[in-house]
Amino acid sequence: MMRNIDINEAIDNNPFGRFQWTVVALCALLLIVDGYDVFVAGTVLPTLITEWGLTKPQAGALQAWALFGMMFGALIFGTLADKIGRKKGIAISFLLFTVATLLTGFANTPEQFKIFRFIAGLGCGGLMPNTVALMNEYAPKRLRGTMVAIMFSGYSVGGMVAAGLGIGLIPQYGWKPMFLIAALPLVMLPVILWKLPESLGFLIRQGQQEKAKRIYEKLSPSTRLAESDRLAFSEVKGASASVAELFRHQRMLSTLMLWVSFFCCLLLVYLLSSWLPKVLQEAGYAEKASLLSLFSLNFGGMVGAITGGRLGDRFGLPKVVVGFFIAATLSIALIGFNLPTGLLFLMVFIAGATTIGTQILLYASVAQLYNLSVRSTGLGWASGVGRIGAIVGPTLGGVLLAQQMPLQQNFLIFAIPAAISTLAMLVFTVANARRTSAVLVAAA
Repeated sequence: MMRNIDINEAIDNNPFGRFQWTVVALCALLLIVDGYDVFVAGTVLPTLITEWGLTKPQAGALQAWALFGMMFGALIFGTLADKIGRKKGIAISFLLFTVATLLTGFANTPEQFKIFRFIAGLGCGGLMPNTVALMNEYAPKRLRGTMVAIMFSGYSVGGMVAAGLGIGLIPQYGWKPMFLIAALPLVMLPVILWKLPESLGFLIRQGQQEKAKRIYEKLSPSTRLAESDRLAFSEVKGASASVAELFRHQRMLSTLMLWVSFFCCLLLVYLLSSWLPKVLQEAGYAEKASLLSLFSLNFGGMVGAITGGRLGDRFGLPKVVVGFFIAATLSIALIGFNLPTGLLFLMVFIAGATTIGTQILLYASVAQLYNLSVRSTGLGWASGVGRIGAIVGPTLGGVLLAQQMPLQQNFLIFAIPAAISTLAMLVFTVANARRTSAVLVAAA
């Protein structure tokens, strides 16, 4: 007798097992490398300004090239993975940014640096939406926010590694070894291709039942499937992977508000990660202390992501994101008030928790808003719009800092995007609640 087995129900009802923890671990490792690649730029920026005689606006534009690449990477690889599979999308993105980061270590001019950073950005931008989509699929609904946050905390760990290595390497060996180290993660690629599973939903949509069954039996080792059994995904009969689909089914306002939040949040993440060490050096802090601020920012991001994920599973992600953005507004504004060192690093920690950490919660929010057939597309476009903010962040920081305004005034301006994000997520929370109610009424 043939059985139709719903994968969603099976994942939600079974314990979170070893196979799923393997997915978490592999995706977290990928994001450690990704986070290192992103935050290494902030550690070397003060050295590049001195070595190449850059103005602050020029330095901000130099940083923006990688972020420009990330925008295109998120749009291209997010949509492409809905057609070729998450695993291939992840592998291509990973290979692209690790090789390009390695080549950045051989750059001798700002022009060469820009080209390699743009290519690296393409890969980084493609990796994020695909790892989030894959993890979101393999996590049960009751743990989805927590698991995505744990996985994505690897991004912050990568930033801490970049700051830690920068403290030890840059004063003695200069900035180039910070990029040459990128050759080491390439040994991970065979392991990724071997151990990382493909999306079950993608396999089912492609009619690859035998491959899907082998993965399902790893998810549920006590289950043995008969040849006549068929796996099904309750979301498979969705629309094709098109951008227009993101605005259907009463999702227009929710989609737009998420895009506004992504734009402002990534603007803050890359503004702070690019300029915080340099700003603190100019404020009188030693080089190691300024790089330590980047470590504190990313440590806060890791703690904020995991804490926010757990709170989101309990109270709902939109409410937690609103609260985090309020805290981000206050902490960023306070950084410029000539605080004692201990209190300064506490504010930086909170700013990291509520910007880097909230970025991760926004990815989880997008993954929960869209069904499987357009999930990578939704994540890719939200991330792509966010990358515009990421490009604006370092560039805006360079322009503002070149005006030589008081430190307090700069950070009050930096806090404005966090306030805008707060309002956008309040609107999203209301719009999403109304949409959910309308769906329930229609179903009844």
